[in-house]
This record gives sequence, C-alpha cells and structure tokens, in this order.
Amino acid sequence: MARVVVIGAGMGGMAVAARLAVKGHDVTVVEQSAVVGGKLGRYERDGFVFDTGPSLLTLPAVYRDLFNKTGGPLEESVDLVDLEPGFGYRFPDGTSVDMPGVDPGLCAAALGAALGGTAEADWRAFMRHAAHVWQVTRRPFLESPLTGVRDLLPLARNMSDVRTVAPFTSLRSIGRRYLHDPRLRMILDRYATYTGSDPRRAPAALATIPYVEQAFGAYHIAGGIRRLADALHERTIERGVRYRMSTDVAEVITNSSRVAGVRLADGEVLDADVVVANADATHLYRELLRDARGKAPLRKLGRATPSLSGFVMCLAVQGRTPGLRHHNVWFAKDYDAEFDAVFGRHARPVEDPTLYVCAPDDDAMRPDSDHESWFVLVNAPRHASTKVRGAAGGRGSMAHSTVDWTEPGLAETYSEHVIEVMASRGFDIRHRLLWKHIRTPADLERETRAPGGAIYGTSSNGVRAAFLRPSNQSPIPGLYLVGGSSHPGGGLPLVGMSAEIVAEMIGRA
Repeated sequence: MARVVVIGAGMGGMAVAARLAVKGHDVTVVEQSAVVGGKLGRYERDGFVFDTGPSLLTLPAVYRDLFNKTGGPLEESVDLVDLEPGFGYRFPDGTSVDMPGVDPGLCAAALGAALGGTAEADWRAFMRHAAHVWQVTRRPFLESPLTGVRDLLPLARNMSDVRTVAPFTSLRSIGRRYLHDPRLRMILDRYATYTGSDPRRAPAALATIPYVEQAFGAYHIAGGIRRLADALHERTIERGVRYRMSTDVAEVITNSSRVAGVRLADGEVLDADVVVANADATHLYRELLRDARGKAPLRKLGRATPSLSGFVMCLAVQGRTPGLRHHNVWFAKDYDAEFDAVFGRHARPVEDPTLYVCAPDDDAMRPDSDHESWFVLVNAPRHASTKVRGAAGGRGSMAHSTVDWTEPGLAETYSEHVIEVMASRGFDIRHRLLWKHIRTPADLERETRAPGGAIYGTSSNGVRAAFLRPSNQSPIPGLYLVGGSSHPGGGLPLVGMSAEIVAEMIGRA
C-alpha cells in the first residue's frame, strides 16, 4: 500500500483518488480552495443556479466505468438527462437548425432539412470518416500513456490508418474536403474550441469530438453538471480518501531517486511514496517543483500554444424565451476574425463573437418556471498576468495573445457589448435582465491557478501539439500528472480517461 498525495481536488484528482483508494492505497487530497471540483464550478444567487465550467456531459461511459469500479452505478448518484434537441444553431444568414441529441444520421437529416443542398450527404460522409478516426485513435491516443512519437510507431506501420488520421492536415482543411456548405464548416470549426484551439491549426483528428457527441449522446445532469463533482467527492469519502481543504502546496519534495512528498505553505511536510498533481502542468513545473528534472517539460510547455480562455456571464432572466434551447450557439459572420483576436499577436476581446448560451430547462436551476438562468460564454484571450508575461518565451509561447482583464471598466463594458450583440442576433433580453455576474479569464486564473485563465492548459494547435502536452508520468519517479493540462487533454471525458491512465501506471510501478 502506497502513501499517495493528490494535489488538487478537481475532477481528475478526485477520480484518480477514488481509483487508487479502492486498490488499497492511503490517499490524501490537498486542495487550495474551500470547495472541490476545480473548473467544474457553480454560482448561485436568488434561486438562480449556473454551471460555470463544463455545461455538457458526453461519453458518460467514462464516468460509468469510474463509478462502477469504485462502488456503485453512476445513475445511483446522479440523474442523467438525455438532451433533445442537443444544440440549437443559428447562422449569420438567419437560418437555424435544431441538432438532435444523439445519432449522426438524425443529425445529418436535420442539417439537410434546414440547410438544403448536399448538407445531409456531406455530414453523413464526414461522420463516417470521423468514426474511422475514432476507431483508429481511441486506444493509442486517448486510453494509453503518450510520452512521445515512439508510442505511435505501431500506428505508423499501417499507412491506411495514417491517411485516416491525416496528422499533417488541419480540422479546417478536413472540413473543406467533406463539407461544401460554409455553415457546416462553422459547426465543425467550433469543435476546435472544445480543446481551446484554432481550427486552422488544430489537427484533423479532432473530428472525433463531434462524432463522440453525436454517436454517444449529449447529456445534462439534473441540478447541473456540478452535481457530478459532488457525487464523485462523496464516492471518494466513502472509499476512505482524506481531504485537506483551503490548504496550499508550496513545493513537491524530491530526493535523488524519486518523489518524497509535498511541503505545504505553512511548512508542514506530507511524506508520500506517490504524488499526483491535478494542478496545471505549467504551475507544477514552474512553481512547485525545484528539481532540475522538471526543466525539460517546462521548456516543452514553452513551445506549445496555450489554450484560449473564456469570458463568462451568468444572467438572471425574467420570463421565458421563445426558441431558446438548452444549448445554443449563435455564430458570428467572421469566425476567422474571432480566432485572430484570441490567438493573434495583438490579442483583444472579440468584437463580433460567436455566442454560446446554456439555459437549462431545469427547475432545480431557477427560482421558478417563469425565469431562466443563462450561462453565456464567449471565446477570449488569456489574461496578461505577471506569471504569463514572465513565462518561457518561444513561438506560440505564453508570452503573447493576452489581455489585461483587470483593466478598470473593461469587464463591465465588454459585458454590455456582448449583451448588445445578443440583441442583434435576435435575443434581446435587456428589458428582462434582473442581474448579471461576470467571470473573466483573470478570475479563472485566480480561482484555479490556470496561467492566464487558459481553460485547457495547452491548445491542440500545430502538428506536434499532442507531444508538447505533458505526459502523465513526470521525469521524476513517483510524480504523476492528471487532469486537463496533461495527456490526453481537457474536457470531462478526457480528464476521466487521464485518471484511469494514471491509476493504472501507479499500479504497475
């Protein structure tokens, strides 16, 4: 039985804690905040409830497996709700489509009925391609440790699989190959943002994201996605995991051979045989680890493009809105201008942003049936904090594409601008808005210690992006990384896979 310290009580940290605890390990989770869940946050006021992090659950099999293997079925802990429709899309020309919650064929038919032309046939062909990519990449890319190109040599022996994955092709390019209607390409481009990336630079393999969403379904959890974090926390307590809340880790302690424990901000030392960092990888290697063996991963992180961040508004709305869906996406006229604003060297708040609005039809998330809780998310450049400005340089590094979101008046002015943009898209709620709560990239950085408020750590921009993302096994024996900033990436399904990979690696060590 190993003594394990997990740094961070985000979903990855709690998932790996649960898996290790059932295997008999002695697990302590140290969390700098007073609450668990990490980026899977929640905001409540006057009976209005908002998920402030992930607002959609896909690939629930990942969490079904986690809960089954740590004590009991997921459905005994949370109420999974199938979403129908899954998304409501509205395009700049005024056309709209309600995308079914599951089944690529039904989704293709809905697109064909709304957009006409070859839209249905194009989407079916694209989904067949995406299904093949999923089959080829699922195990070697997502369910296994990835330490370098060498791990993918078995894939390279099959040139048909290599052509399917198209490693030197961007998501934008594969979209142009299959999708003739620019509105279909807008939908596909948006999936790059699920990894905090630019579709013009993100790999074509991200075609698996819409495939997974449509093939395995889009889900809500009654009361909010945050309930998943609460259920997982309860499961870890049942398994004997201990928590040290509102407790800062100042240093990961190592010796000449391996990890030895952690030093807390107050000087207390927690000895450990294994340390699992559910902290942002840059924060771990730059601020918590003083061992020279951490310099190589930090240099590699400096060569990666950080992920985008988000500007969030929680809106308390009086009355009901005709045509509003649970998940709504209202596209801008010029998507490329948005990605230029977020990732370009002259970063700025997006002038004409694509708007994502989550407005659950869930009585547990509003004071009564005559009100709505709107979670509004706009893609945004990262915050220009001192830590970001002082990070390692290099092409695509943390040194550019930032905005000082603490500039007086910026957040309030931009929130008013976004609300005006919503009105111009046909959803004018200004006369029904009771109040708003704003969360900027600076707030996300402060609350989660994600440098600059980068939601997913590093982006998937560039051919080598997957290999610049930190491995789950650090160069120091006994020190592991879990969560969205390490392999295989961000988002609830991948974070859950990350925890399974780490638990298995520790079991084999």
